[in-house]
Amino acid sequence: MKFKTLVLCSALTAAATFQAHAARAADGAALYGANCGICHQADGMGVPGQFPTLKGRIGKIAGSPEGKTYVEHVVLNGLTGSITAGGASYAGYMPTFSSQSDDDLAAILTYVASLGGTGATPTFTAAEIKAARATPVAAPALVDERKALDAKHPLP
Repeated sequence: MKFKTLVLCSALTAAATFQAHAARAADGAALYGANCGICHQADGMGVPGQFPTLKGRIGKIAGSPEGKTYVEHVVLNGLTGSITAGGASYAGYMPTFSSQSDDDLAAILTYVASLGGTGATPTFTAAEIKAARATPVAAPALVDERKALDAKHPLP
């Protein structure tokens, strides 16, 4: 009897943990606020000269397969150096968010892509994040990836 009770309690705890994780991963706005909003601001508008605007840009960038991969690489590997985004120059550092789960990163990126009503919103899946995670990209290569993407699909 004690064994059955222990098994039942363990199963209920596991189910509750799974449901809590699934609910957390589905809430991209809250995850964005907790992980990204401090720099890019709650509305995704960034801080001029310090943190680029995400609103209205990420959905456009992720509109191509190469752009989607680039965005995944940025959150998984961070970004260092000078970039031009939305016509403004930024020289800084974005940390890696590779410690976040694939589900959470997919939820965050899907939420950010939806900011600004850029038409059909690209969605990100945990499987896509997992695939991008399997191929880490070093900072210099990420800058080259950005340049190649900008040449093929001009970045907003």
